Amino acid sequence: MPKALVIEKVEGKPGKVYYPLKIIDQPTAQPKPNQVVVKITAAALNHRDLFIRQALYGAIAFGVPLLADGVGIVVRTGDSAEAKKWAGKRVILNPGAGWKDDVEGPEEAYSILGGTKLNPLGTAAEEVCIDAAELEEAPAHLFDAEAAALPLAGLTAWRALVTKSGNAKAGRNILITGIGGGVAVLVLLYAVAIGANVYVTSSSAEKIAKAKELGAKGGVNYKEKGWEKQLQELLPKDRKKLDAIIDGAAGEVVAQGVKLLKNGGVISQYGMTVSPKMNWSMPAVLKNIELRGSTMGSRKEFAELVRFVNEHKLRPLVSRSVKGIENLAEINGLFEDMKNGSQLGKLVIELADASSVKSKL
Repeated sequence: MPKALVIEKVEGKPGKVYYPLKIIDQPTAQPKPNQVVVKITAAALNHRDLFIRQALYGAIAFGVPLLADGVGIVVRTGDSAEAKKWAGKRVILNPGAGWKDDVEGPEEAYSILGGTKLNPLGTAAEEVCIDAAELEEAPAHLFDAEAAALPLAGLTAWRALVTKSGNAKAGRNILITGIGGGVAVLVLLYAVAIGANVYVTSSSAEKIAKAKELGAKGGVNYKEKGWEKQLQELLPKDRKKLDAIIDGAAGEVVAQGVKLLKNGGVISQYGMTVSPKMNWSMPAVLKNIELRGSTMGSRKEFAELVRFVNEHKLRPLVSRSVKGIENLAEINGLFEDMKNGSQLGKLVIELADASSVKSKL
């Protein structure tokens, strides 16, 4: 029977408890006509998985496999022509369900794969049975760990930068806060490929240096007093204001953003890891700054980002990977990396080798 990685319930208050990992057996899936069974070869962590283990996420389920990001080989299909065309292909899974193409938000109740009662599927599993319409062919230039790093973070990054910021254009000045996490790194890759002038913040000199290697024009340590003045010095002489800030932290982003953004500049916010609340200020109003919330993305946006990654041959950054779904000690180590904020890019579990899977088909 296929194995899956779930959390085990223990007593404790949200934020204080830390649910342990557990391996369970799942029934072998028999696909319906328009479904396929994907043998997962690699799956990636997101911050939501850490929040789930800390009971800081809604609708937590203890029998649903964790993780929303996955790549694998289609090993069985249903009888429909749509399903059969995927047989034997290497695919990545759309990490959410219920959002087709509406630019304003989901048409139906939206659910993300992994670890909740809202969706029975998760990619921390040896096999996933999913509707064929939720697949994209994995970019051929990516290794499995890189392809697994793309879906959730890639979709979140795409919507925050391309759909919501309005500044995914060559020559625009874009600030990405807190470079290091999967979303921020992918925003960087997209923006550089588009031709924007990209700047980053981090408390790590190593992460800023890596961001420059990936194409950022410069970066500053946000823990240093007066970092916003340092950043302004880095901006082009003919464009001394930011056009947009892509932010996943909140905190003081409005207070600092007012000093850096042009009139009518945009803060595109995809997360609030520092605090679930932040202050909005009158100076931001007077400068006509726009704050735009941004979450995940639609099925249409997922297809767009995959095409873009293919066109520009972009490679998601993998911070570290471990092998084996039953390798709980090292998988726990990935969660510790995320707790400590030490990762630069995505954290990945490699479940199987794609070539060996294909050889058995």
